[in-house]
Amino acid sequence: MLEELVTAGVALVSVGAVYGMAAARVVKQYERGVVLRLGRLASEVRGPGFTMIVPGVDRMRKVNMQIITMPVPAQEGITRDNVTVRVDAVVYFKVVDAADAVVEVEDYRFAVSQVAQTSLRSIIGKSDLDDLLSNREKLNEGLAVMIDSPALGWGVRIDRVEIKDVSLPETMKRSMARQAEATRDRRARVINADAELQASKKLAEAAGAMSDQPAALQLRLLQTVVAVAAEKNSTLVLPFPVELLRFLERSGLQAQAQTAVAEAQQAGAQQPGTPPAGTRPPPASGATAASGATADPGATPAPSREAVEDGAEGDALPPELETLTDSDVTWTDVEEGR
Repeated sequence: MLEELVTAGVALVSVGAVYGMAAARVVKQYERGVVLRLGRLASEVRGPGFTMIVPGVDRMRKVNMQIITMPVPAQEGITRDNVTVRVDAVVYFKVVDAADAVVEVEDYRFAVSQVAQTSLRSIIGKSDLDDLLSNREKLNEGLAVMIDSPALGWGVRIDRVEIKDVSLPETMKRSMARQAEATRDRRARVINADAELQASKKLAEAAGAMSDQPAALQLRLLQTVVAVAAEKNSTLVLPFPVELLRFLERSGLQAQAQTAVAEAQQAGAQQPGTPPAGTRPPPASGATAASGATADPGATPAPSREAVEDGAEGDALPPELETLTDSDVTWTDVEEGR
């Protein structure tokens, strides 16, 4: 009898342990438990922690209450200004009512994904290309409202929607690049024209200042020469006026004439019996006169001293002075044509 009672107690404990193990459930902090008893929704949703259900009668489904990140596949569409684009996005949502998420929709994640795709295509058709590229915040808000409207009945709340990328055709990319390049070229030309205007005003002021002091233009020319010569890799050609070259030539001829006169005076002073410079010699004898009378009429007349001293005013010296050396030559010899 006692053995039977012990056996029954052990069996009862075993059955209780099996029942407890079958009925025990643990709900995590970020989950909620929805109990269906004989196919009907129980009155309350089980919170986090340890809970019990009736094995074989109750069936509990756990629903994640965390924010879910769901990427929306890229959708291709035509914008309002007839541009073909490809847009993808991402949706952030969470379950706010676990019972509705289980009872009202079969799979709330799949449902939210499909609504997001259709809403994204609708937004593409209602927007311009410029809005997709530069006004995404407004489009994100409109897309979130479109997805959130049907999702509220499923116990789901849309937290936010973000458009990730807008893909354009290659032809459109090249067109936009040309447009941007043309815009920047226009801005560069406007800036360059403004700079030329300011530079012209400054140059006009500088020209007015240089007109008062002509030497300033020469100083500016020398500064330019110094700046160019610093490179040491270019040939500098400076134009000189012809008047300057003629002035230098006349100065050289005058210096040569003065040197010749000085040498002639020095040679005359060294010969004894030579009359001083500036005095004419006495008339020659009859033989000399006769020989002078029979001189060649085609011979070139000897230049006078005044012609030699004033030779700097001409373009060249007389031929006789071009062959003068340091020999004993006097003004008498020059005047007699020797």
